[in-house]
Amino acid sequence: MPANSWPENDSYNSLLSDLSLEDQTVVGEEPDSPLPASYGGRRRKAAVVLIVVWSGTIALHLVSWGSLFVLALTTIFGIHALRLVLARPRCYRATVQGDFPSVSLLVAAKNEEAVIGKLVKELCNLEYPEAKYEVWVIDDDSTDKTPQLLAELQEKYDNLKVLRRPPGASGGKSGALNQVLPLAEGEILAVFDADAQVPQDLLLRTIPLFQEQKVGAVQVRKAIANASENFWTKGQAAEMALDIYYQQQRIAIGGIAELRGNGQFVRRKALLSCGGWNEETITDDLDLTIRLHLDDWDIECLCHPAVKEEGVTTALALWHQRNRWAEGGYQRYLDYWQLIIRNRMGTKKTWDLLQFMFVQYLLPTASVPDLLLAAVRHRPPVFAPVTGLTLSLSIMWMFMGLQRVRQGKPLTWGTLLMLLLQTLRGTLYTFHWIPVMSSTTARMSVLPKRLKWVKTVHTGTGE
Repeated sequence: MPANSWPENDSYNSLLSDLSLEDQTVVGEEPDSPLPASYGGRRRKAAVVLIVVWSGTIALHLVSWGSLFVLALTTIFGIHALRLVLARPRCYRATVQGDFPSVSLLVAAKNEEAVIGKLVKELCNLEYPEAKYEVWVIDDDSTDKTPQLLAELQEKYDNLKVLRRPPGASGGKSGALNQVLPLAEGEILAVFDADAQVPQDLLLRTIPLFQEQKVGAVQVRKAIANASENFWTKGQAAEMALDIYYQQQRIAIGGIAELRGNGQFVRRKALLSCGGWNEETITDDLDLTIRLHLDDWDIECLCHPAVKEEGVTTALALWHQRNRWAEGGYQRYLDYWQLIIRNRMGTKKTWDLLQFMFVQYLLPTASVPDLLLAAVRHRPPVFAPVTGLTLSLSIMWMFMGLQRVRQGKPLTWGTLLMLLLQTLRGTLYTFHWIPVMSSTTARMSVLPKRLKWVKTVHTGTGE
């Protein structure tokens, strides 16, 4: 049944509130069976990884060939990194050929009165055939003025639809997105956070990438709206530039690109083929990334245009946010490790993923015993060569990413100095990932995680 044939306003929302997810899936096409992942035993799996990494690091300090092993590892990683540096990012089609595909823009919102009005206004006024896109806001039992604001906005915009979830609805953000999925009519589904700031030509510049039939999703660059506020927001801005550069280079060598939640576009067929959004994870975007690649879909990344969002402004808020990201990212390796090592993605993607996992998770985890043993034995850390290479590459890629987001504008001496300062500050900022990653691995080995939607408070700054 088409979404616009349902009863309107209060009766419509009341009816949807009474329906369970199973009831609502009869409205649209049902997701296929999810990939055979193992969501149980994460704590046990994390403990095994921790023991292996720590004991392996200790062993490399004690055996005579430990340094040679690390040098060989550094060489392998260096060759992979050289391929990344030399790769040329892909060129994409600039316009839609033929009919415009239908698009559903989805926003999961909870207590977002400070930002939801501006986002709805931007989403409802995009440059795209009006009959070809709709906007869905899933109000997850907000207790502030969000419901009233959305009711007023519905009177103003014909293409805005609102689904209100009842108290106690399960699944967090993934549950909210799954609940609206059978009601949304788009061939392409786009997901935004409530604090997103969206350029008018976003759809016209993103949708053409889906003309490649193997493309299952597209991630646009995230930018920090309040980047000038303080050290933390400036660091996040540099981090986003590094991220988009690294993502595009990985794509160029046949590796893996990742979804980042805000500003992600997913082909409905691809989403349904791998089971919809996963309600057993705390980072739906990173989990969907792996499942799409395991299901033989590609993900593309766009540097321009960008979707802006609020950066967190304090060290404590950053710590909580990044711990959640780290844990969600780690969960996917624990859940899908059997499918990954079976090379279900293909050799290029699997190799790229394993290299990324080593640098992102295993190396920071190994740094704890490595530094302790180095201090006790009065010798350099055994992983110093690969750590030094990683740091050098991170600095270079951050600089190149900052230059890339400037859209190739010519460099002046003043601009060069500014980019160097941004790179230095951004590099210093990124050191927070070392304690985040190492502590996350240790914590997951001991404590279970209760799955819930942990939202970042948005204030409307940086608009």
